[in-house]
Amino acid sequence: MDVRVRFAPSPTGYLHVGGLRTALYNYLFAKHNNGKMILRIEDTDRSRYVENAIENLIDSLKWAGIEYDEGPDIGGDYGPYKQSDRLELYKKYAQELLDSSKAYYAFDTSEELTEMRKKNGDIFDPKYKRLEMNNQFTIGLEESKKLINNGVDYVIRLLVPENEEIIFQDIIRGEIKVSTNDIDDQILLKSDGYPTYHLANVVDDYSMKISHVIRGEEWLPSTPKHILLYNSFNWEPPKFAHLPLLLNKDKSKLRKRQGSVAVEDYIQKGYLKDAFVNFIALLGWNPTGDREIYSIKEFIEYFNLEKVNKAGAVFDVQKLDWMNQQYIKLINPEILAEILQISAKKRNFEITNEYSIKLINLFKERIVLVDDIFEVAPYMFTDNFDYDKEYFNKKWNEKTISIISKLLAIYENTDEFSHSNLHNITKEYVENMGKKITDVIHPIRLMITGQSSGASMFETMEILGKDRCMKRFKYFFDEIFIKLCNE
Repeated sequence: MDVRVRFAPSPTGYLHVGGLRTALYNYLFAKHNNGKMILRIEDTDRSRYVENAIENLIDSLKWAGIEYDEGPDIGGDYGPYKQSDRLELYKKYAQELLDSSKAYYAFDTSEELTEMRKKNGDIFDPKYKRLEMNNQFTIGLEESKKLINNGVDYVIRLLVPENEEIIFQDIIRGEIKVSTNDIDDQILLKSDGYPTYHLANVVDDYSMKISHVIRGEEWLPSTPKHILLYNSFNWEPPKFAHLPLLLNKDKSKLRKRQGSVAVEDYIQKGYLKDAFVNFIALLGWNPTGDREIYSIKEFIEYFNLEKVNKAGAVFDVQKLDWMNQQYIKLINPEILAEILQISAKKRNFEITNEYSIKLINLFKERIVLVDDIFEVAPYMFTDNFDYDKEYFNKKWNEKTISIISKLLAIYENTDEFSHSNLHNITKEYVENMGKKITDVIHPIRLMITGQSSGASMFETMEILGKDRCMKRFKYFFDEIFIKLCNE
């Protein structure tokens, strides 16, 4: 069997992180088995359609490096790849079910359906009462056709047989059995002529020759209905694998009100693609269990649906932050420097590539996201920054002024402003004074950064350069020192 899988999202807004994991697992499975991945847009629910959602979804997939083989933007042999362009196909197959008595017409109004649910005591789990309602079974086929010819709204429902058992194998969950007595006569074709998810999903998977359906656990209750549809058409169903839910730390279902769930949110926050994909891939699966950093090639090589966990996977942002930090340490600084330059330009800072690389190397051990540099070290981009008053009060006195003034004169007369030379001349100076190097590093840091802590002081000075550092020293004594003393 040729492996063909599909990712079939609805264009209802943004790509959920759970949707990205589904897409990623489909992609890994296809590549591992030398198969193909299809992107199909399930846009039959027009009430939830969001403008530009398809474009945003495709952009998110491309950002993550998920390259599908067929789709609405690239075409393929089994298109069109948007369900709204396939309506005649669904009508054709719905008619086949009607002709074979596997489906029927129903004319119930929304008010009648509400009344039925109230009468049966459950408005949240409405199981359609076929023999009590206004449909082909109660009024007959001829009367049904008359109503249709007179323009009365109708739907087409699946005729679910009674007292049968639906049995199917799920690659992740094993054998599943469901009684048809627990399955509703699901609507297949709505009154607006659009199919429901169930009919369109089955027709498309069959006509696109999908071999494996890899989707979220929330679709597991729908699978028996889909098996019934495959049986009604005498089609061989694909193999199914239902992925575990993504959970918050409190084990509740991951939802927007409890934090960011859109992939584009994490893109905008500055998470690295490779780190984010690595994190998403390990939500419910780990190829070896003895490490957590993998390349996409390794994921493709190791991917195995049988090793996916049944239990829900916790979306731990702290773990994501840790992983992004590991990638910042591992990735070529030139790549990160390019990201930093783009971010700097958005903040109206112009920095060179060389300067960006130096900043990345200096701060990569201290940041989670590249943009964190602007928060932890604003002094590397502007001379206009605040000074830590409390720290000044602790570290500055009359002796400090005397010691620092003489040291600054040494800096002024130093031609080599490298971090190693700065360290050596500072160390020699303080030792001759009977002091420790920490006695001067902290005051110097305050003068040129305004902060009490940070990256290596001498490397910071080297990157800022002699002219900039000396200007800041002078500005501190001329303007800031008196101001801080008087506050």
